[in-house]
Amino acid sequence: MDQNKMGEFIKKLRKDNHLTQKEFAELFGVTYQAVSKWENGINVPDIAILKEISEQFHVDMNELLSGEVKPKKKKVNKYIFASLCVLFVVGFVLIYQFTHNHDFTFKTVRSSCDDFTVLGSMAYNDDKTSINISSISCLSDDKEEYSNITCVLYEQVDNTKTEISRDTYEGEPVTLNDYLNTVEFNIDNYESTCSNYMEDSLSIELRATNSDGDVITHEIPLTLNENCDSTTG
Repeated sequence: MDQNKMGEFIKKLRKDNHLTQKEFAELFGVTYQAVSKWENGINVPDIAILKEISEQFHVDMNELLSGEVKPKKKKVNKYIFASLCVLFVVGFVLIYQFTHNHDFTFKTVRSSCDDFTVLGSMAYNDDKTSINISSISCLSDDKEEYSNITCVLYEQVDNTKTEISRDTYEGEPVTLNDYLNTVEFNIDNYESTCSNYMEDSLSIELRATNSDGDVITHEIPLTLNENCDSTTG
């Protein structure tokens, strides 16, 4: 997947429909800064938003992911076409019989607090869960710079808090938003399955150390657009 090509494709799609970045962002419940990052190839929309864009503008999902329009196939002889149709139907039935239990369901991951926006998605079936957090930003006017920052994605079930993934920064002092612009979480084949998640079981913890050595901590609770079910049917 080429993020730059996808960004150019989204930009052209927006302009062809005579929309500003703000208007485009409002269609999908994101900030215009997020749209700007998509168009500049810095970040990509999560899978749930890609699906919404595809449906909203009647664009093939594969074209959206590849960032280019596929050429139309040439017409074929009607007998060849009929044979291909039969083979396709038979193949589809066989594939469905063996793989329908592996279909993924997607949930949108959002922040449930006022100080941060988080965009992400969860894809799951009965066998595994994948989590993607593609955008995190701080809404407060925090201009302070930090030389050491840790960002941790957690899952909490009952009283047990488990670290899923973490990102750390140590270097020249940066603002919280400058750091968060670089953070993404991509967890594939997470050992837990979605049946174990409650709506508010995921959270992000930020720990930032300023020039005085003071540690600032932010807890960012996350919610799913719906509770996950134990089945994917």
